[in-house]
Amino acid sequence: MKFPPVKEQLDLLLRGVEETILVDDLERKLERSEKSGEPLIVKEGFDPTAPDLHIGHTVTIRKLRQFQELGHQVVFLIGDFTGRVGDPSGRSKTRPPMTEEEIKRNAQTYQDQVFKILDPKKTHVRFNSEWHGALSPYDFLHLTSHYTVARMLERDDFDKRFKSGQPIAILEFLYPLLQAYDSVALRADVELGGTDQKFNLLLGRTVQEHYGVEPQVCMMLPLLAGTDGVEKMSKSLGNYIGIHEPPQEIYGKTLSIPDELIVPYFVLATDVPPSEIAQIAEDLKQGRTNPRDPKRRLARELVALYHSREAAEQAEAAFDRLFGKKEVPDDVRVYYVEVHEPQPLAYVMVASGSCHSNSEARRLIQGGGVQLDGEKISDPMYHVYVDKPLLLKVGKRFFVRLVPIA
Repeated sequence: MKFPPVKEQLDLLLRGVEETILVDDLERKLERSEKSGEPLIVKEGFDPTAPDLHIGHTVTIRKLRQFQELGHQVVFLIGDFTGRVGDPSGRSKTRPPMTEEEIKRNAQTYQDQVFKILDPKKTHVRFNSEWHGALSPYDFLHLTSHYTVARMLERDDFDKRFKSGQPIAILEFLYPLLQAYDSVALRADVELGGTDQKFNLLLGRTVQEHYGVEPQVCMMLPLLAGTDGVEKMSKSLGNYIGIHEPPQEIYGKTLSIPDELIVPYFVLATDVPPSEIAQIAEDLKQGRTNPRDPKRRLARELVALYHSREAAEQAEAAFDRLFGKKEVPDDVRVYYVEVHEPQPLAYVMVASGSCHSNSEARRLIQGGGVQLDGEKISDPMYHVYVDKPLLLKVGKRFFVRLVPIA
């Protein structure tokens, strides 16, 4: 296998990475790979704790693709075993256990979705139950002997929970060790993860050394903020853009992000050249462009990545038909409503942040200050069935786009 020059590989692979431990190790591994013709083994693990991948996940998956394009071996690891434990990273309490059926179902959707980004012919999909399920009780005890409780409690999320009296299950202490053993079993040269995975990735280096395996390089990438601009993108928080979602939903959700996320989303989630992104950033900083315009381009780029350019154009046209009135802002807030049965409009108004209480909502409705898709609603007990996108207008300037979810 012939690889590009090492410097060229480093320039690409380090782009957008928050921290690499250690860059010298990565350079040395790449040089050895170039001489031997053997690709590096590059690993990232995903516990199937939810059925969908979102663009927050794609920050690291897109980096995996870069390794693939350079000729290295990518292992997309599905944590069907560790998913039963639950990664404690960033958690303030113990995760509820998952059933085997949930894990199998979610693992299948991960495989279906990840090949929107990775080349299936160049990807090894592995399940960590292959080796964890084969560990004997003695092997498992041997693994636990390689780290101490004191070192575990140095971890920030464990430390905070311990000091605040929040319970920490022994099972959670085992998770980082199990993830570390994945790197032993795969003999990983490189492991990718978000910045919240630093402890787990570094532990992989430590445990590999105990088992006589050359320590992996740890590459931590930034965490993508969700559409709320506050929390990390997460399905459980409802602030995510799923890569499997229909074009119109990806487009509409993207337009709802705060302006300060425009450039980070371009950098972390698109293939737009760095020089163009730099120009967008400068134009926004100098006030030479309305944030609406790069945000619309961002929305088209994301739809094109996971559907097609044609789908992106159609999604934009559909959005303009639904919400193109001059008085409606492009970055109208989005609220997702589960499609089950009609719900009180007053409740939906409060839940979507349109007002503070049910009584206030009913007063606004009675006063003629509420419209759905341009139709004035006057019945304070009105129930709305959101089976298609609807534009909710409260007062003169407050808009919310109601979007159905199954």
